Amino acid sequence: MSSDTPGGHGPPASAPPLGEGAAEDLLRGICFKTGPPRTVGVELEWLLHDREHPHRPVPAHLLEAAATAVRALPLSAALTFEPGGQLELSSRPADSLMACVNDTAADLVAVRAALARLGLAPAGLGVDPWQSPRRLLREPRYEAMERAFDRWGPAGRAMMCTTASVQVCLDAGEEEPGPLGYARRWQLAHLLGAVLVAVFANSPFQRGAPTPWRSTRQSLWAGLDASRTLAPAGPLPPRDAWAGHVLDTPVLCVRDEGPWAVPDGLTFREWIRSGLPRRPDRSDLDYHITTLFPPVRPRGHLELRMIDAQSGDDGWIVPLAVTTALFDDPEAAETVYRAVKPLAETAGAEAAPRNPLWTAAARDGLTDPELRQAAAVCFGLALEALPRLGASRAVRDAVAGFHDRYVARGRCPADDLRDLLTTDRALRPDQSKGTPS
Repeated sequence: MSSDTPGGHGPPASAPPLGEGAAEDLLRGICFKTGPPRTVGVELEWLLHDREHPHRPVPAHLLEAAATAVRALPLSAALTFEPGGQLELSSRPADSLMACVNDTAADLVAVRAALARLGLAPAGLGVDPWQSPRRLLREPRYEAMERAFDRWGPAGRAMMCTTASVQVCLDAGEEEPGPLGYARRWQLAHLLGAVLVAVFANSPFQRGAPTPWRSTRQSLWAGLDASRTLAPAGPLPPRDAWAGHVLDTPVLCVRDEGPWAVPDGLTFREWIRSGLPRRPDRSDLDYHITTLFPPVRPRGHLELRMIDAQSGDDGWIVPLAVTTALFDDPEAAETVYRAVKPLAETAGAEAAPRNPLWTAAARDGLTDPELRQAAAVCFGLALEALPRLGASRAVRDAVAGFHDRYVARGRCPADDLRDLLTTDRALRPDQSKGTPS
């Protein structure tokens, strides 16, 4: 949901209109770029908090100063800001796990130092435990998105302005069947995704109060427009399923001069056929894809979007390392697929993230025995695979430490956070202070 999406600041330039057949061909060609897995990337979203008083709202002028300071840094990653002022770093595709870790870690050192000079710190939490949604970005994209999501209640504004994640980006995989084949990886992503939700759940509070969820962030996504946030369902091959899903999802907005139109229920396919309010072109299709938010989004590569942001300076490394190991090491990929395939019975016929498996993951974390067992297998396989991927001792120790602290005990970061926020009075919201402008 970065603000640098294609055509994000205005209507498209004049271009040839797009036909339905051409749109289907484009989608089949660009959604899964196949080949042996070679690269890995990570997108890290961070909430920005007062270093000394994290529960207090950060004034808007200070968030603007932070944006100016961070934008001046010579970073390897792309930098964007989310509607509520969250900072996002999107790494370049790296040739190895360690290259991704090292480049991103170096960027974060510089970012933290710049923020510290303003009395701020990046916070790795799936949902801000204290603040109400407050949209700072006034771009047409977010005006339109807010209007569209308001039809589904308050979850949209909360998702836009108070959530943060770790998104792992992996190559789509090989064309041929097998553990590294793109169709197998697509299925694995949706089964393993529920395990990742449970393992890394880190958002049990919202607006100063505990919620029934360990991943409140995931519950917010599940409460939004299903056509926009669900995985494609049905028996079609992944390319065909995704192409049909994109064309049959309602258009969030139509870019134009002035306020953007927010049609209600107009699918992209219907837009092509009707040509109203204007004929769509290739840039409109590219833009439409950026307004779809399934848990796994194929953008040539696979973008895994279900992991809550993680606490601590290096907490993000564990989900990146574990996920990369389970997908890109052939031995681990084959074994983990067999281990998580039985979870499909729990998931049932409904698509992620609204099926029973994903609901249990977000609500119960690793107190769910089936998810705990799957998580234990996943971490064991990852720890075996990481040396084969060239992971450093520090990365392997971080994964092993997370396993011992959480997975082996049937806990997740949300359990620690809930304990902390319910016992430490200093971290409760200061009700005497309003939200500064």
